[in-house]
Amino acid sequence: MRVVALEEHFTVPDLVQRIDPNAISRRGFRSRKSPASGPNAIELLPEIGERRLQSMDEAGITMQVLSNSGPGPDLVPGSDGIGTARAMNDHLAAAIARHPERFAGFAVLPMQSADAAIAEFVRAVRDLRFVGALINGTTEGRFLDHPSYDGLLAAAVELDVPIYVHPHLAPEPVRNAYFADLPPGASRVLESAGWGWHSETAIHVLRLVLSGALDRHPRLKLIIGHMGEMLPMMLARADDVFALEIEHLQRSISRTILDQVWLTTSGMFTEPPFIAALLTFGIDRMMFSVDYPYSANKKGRAFLDHLSLAPADMNKFSHGNADALLKLKAERQ
Repeated sequence: MRVVALEEHFTVPDLVQRIDPNAISRRGFRSRKSPASGPNAIELLPEIGERRLQSMDEAGITMQVLSNSGPGPDLVPGSDGIGTARAMNDHLAAAIARHPERFAGFAVLPMQSADAAIAEFVRAVRDLRFVGALINGTTEGRFLDHPSYDGLLAAAVELDVPIYVHPHLAPEPVRNAYFADLPPGASRVLESAGWGWHSETAIHVLRLVLSGALDRHPRLKLIIGHMGEMLPMMLARADDVFALEIEHLQRSISRTILDQVWLTTSGMFTEPPFIAALLTFGIDRMMFSVDYPYSANKKGRAFLDHLSLAPADMNKFSHGNADALLKLKAERQ
């Protein structure tokens, strides 16, 4: 069975080292505790070659769609940020060229320079043949509904590729108010993978709806991970409580999201959130992902094999929806 995973990550240490450590610290990056045994995700991130391919083969994963894991060029203003984004995308393009049947790519963009972000997005899709862009949360406190990014959303529509809205750490005032004054490890996880990342991405999508950005760009396609970042359980509630306050919108909140958002399972491998996503989004909007190397390929595949889906639905979930949305097979014929 063909299996496509599309929230899979890499980094380029030499380029990350060029980023001001103070900017990295201000954004909230903190060291992670290494596992006592087994592979260390931070050590696996830079490798896009035989070790990664072996892990994919052992889990029966046909293709990874790769994206940069922060820190990245969104932390860097001006020409340095533009150059860093370009170098990271070129690095990824070279890795894809060595194994085009196994890897595809989402562009990383210099988000502090809105016009340059559009130009790099266009270059990455048209010249490097990337299948979209991945945006890591807010940039200097700005979500994608900010007017400065309207041209970027329009570019995604024109290029006919999706934007993957990925979690990031909340801006410093939010971190201090919501996640401070706990033991350091507990605070770091609560503000990131334990809760904060997911609520932040859900807010990001809701802002794109409530601001009217998705009405202005009804052909814009978005992807979110982690079983829908809490949105599946909240769609009916959102429709109910916002009903009297959204006369400026053309569609209900749930209709807008279901029209324009796809989700992946990245990093979440239990059935209750899968069922909630399936009942709300439907199988045509769901795609398998692992979140490698932060999650193990074998764990993701074990979850996939455990699911009870009709063969046609399993084909959609494991690869068909991703192939269609990202034009993966067409890209490589």
